[in-house]
Amino acid sequence: MYFRKFVFVLALLVPGVAQAQFQGTERPQGDTTLVLSLDDAIKIALSENASVKVADMEVKRSKYAQKGSYGQLFPQINATGMYNYAIKKQKVYFGSDDTSSSSSSSGGMASMMAGMMEPIMYYINQLYEATGTPFVPYVKPTPDPDEEGSNSGAVEMGRRNQVTLGLSASMPVINLQLWESLRISGEQVELAVEKARDSRLGTVSSVKQAYFAVLMAKASYEVYNAVYENAVQNYKFTESRYNVQKASEMDMARAKSSLAAAIPNLYNAESAVYLGLWQLKAVMGLDLDRAVDVAGKLSDYAEHMFYDFHEGLESTVSLDRNSQIRQLATQAETLAKQIRMQQFAYVPTLSMQLSYNYYTQSDKFNLSQWKWLPSSTLVFNLSIPIFSGGQRYHAIKQTRVQADELAIQRANTERQLRIGIRQSLSNMETAMRTYDAARSAVESAEKAYNIASKSYQLGKSTLTDLNNTELTLTQTRMQAAQAIYNFAIAKAGLEQTLGYDFTEEK
Repeated sequence: MYFRKFVFVLALLVPGVAQAQFQGTERPQGDTTLVLSLDDAIKIALSENASVKVADMEVKRSKYAQKGSYGQLFPQINATGMYNYAIKKQKVYFGSDDTSSSSSSSGGMASMMAGMMEPIMYYINQLYEATGTPFVPYVKPTPDPDEEGSNSGAVEMGRRNQVTLGLSASMPVINLQLWESLRISGEQVELAVEKARDSRLGTVSSVKQAYFAVLMAKASYEVYNAVYENAVQNYKFTESRYNVQKASEMDMARAKSSLAAAIPNLYNAESAVYLGLWQLKAVMGLDLDRAVDVAGKLSDYAEHMFYDFHEGLESTVSLDRNSQIRQLATQAETLAKQIRMQQFAYVPTLSMQLSYNYYTQSDKFNLSQWKWLPSSTLVFNLSIPIFSGGQRYHAIKQTRVQADELAIQRANTERQLRIGIRQSLSNMETAMRTYDAARSAVESAEKAYNIASKSYQLGKSTLTDLNNTELTLTQTRMQAAQAIYNFAIAKAGLEQTLGYDFTEEK
């Protein structure tokens, strides 16, 4: 008995406190709750939403990639350095290595060549001595007993330490395939921009859905709170009549059951408001602990519900602003450029390379005495493709098949989008008619409930009649609110399909 009284006292107090949390935009002084309009929520989401930030960063990355690809048109300059140490010097052989010749003739030829080279090598040594290079006396090569006779005339070439330093620059002169690839990089930037726009459209639609979900939850709360307040009044009135023995025990039980049944619906509606606000903060990218609320009521959007619908409207709606269609069009253009780029693989290419090097060599590792000699070259490289085993041909065929697949995908996407447009328009039209009918039904239900309430207070009707009229009033109010919500959600989906950007003029 005491537990039942505690439950009813709690039911009389707690919902009244919860009701104070949803009294609109007027709040006590010092309250830090952020009250948002729909436009404010969208603006915050477009700057704080994670998917929008990632999409914008992807656009920036694509632009950097495009700028990097243009670097292929400029000279590629590299510095080179090389050091070689000859563990065993290379040798040059003079004379015939024909094994069919006699050893005497081979030896005679080698001896003759060595004799001819002796004064030349001596003269070279004299020149080195005149330039300040330490004199290296010429020693006539002697046959190595470990080597064959044919190697007895070998002469070592070069020095043990070799160092090369230089700069090289190369750049394409004529390369149609490269130029077309740069155009493809521009298409990639356009595709990234359109994907970012699609992300913004999706974010705007998600914010609208979350925002209207909160308004719908608030409208439900108002309806169920009115039911609860009526149940409390009826309970108090029935209890006063029951205490003076003017109401039956059955009326008292019905009053208690009506009050008890109104409490769960009120709490569920209150929970839906909090969950809706959390969802809205998550979509906007705000801290979940931040206190926020939405401005206005769902009924404020009822004036935007009426449109002039006619048959065949979905066929006249343009999909030129639809993000999916634009992305598919950009991909088709990219494939067309890719086919041209692959066809340019049959065209000759011309490139240029310039190199400037310093070279030195010495038998002694003495940097101060090394003599550096410059050399430079200018090379034009002409490449003419002749045969690649059919790789270029089949690559073009593969890309053309991919383009045909994309055309089929685009036709199917456009078909599905028009179905979605028709569904959105149908839902909007149904919501309009439902709201129009529910609005007049609410007026009639309110009038019927007022009459039933006065009749019950005068004892001319029962509590059951009053509860029936209240149930009808609750249903019609919920139908009207649901119609507005359905219209707003369908309209948000239609705007996303048609590509109406919040930041652009519609």
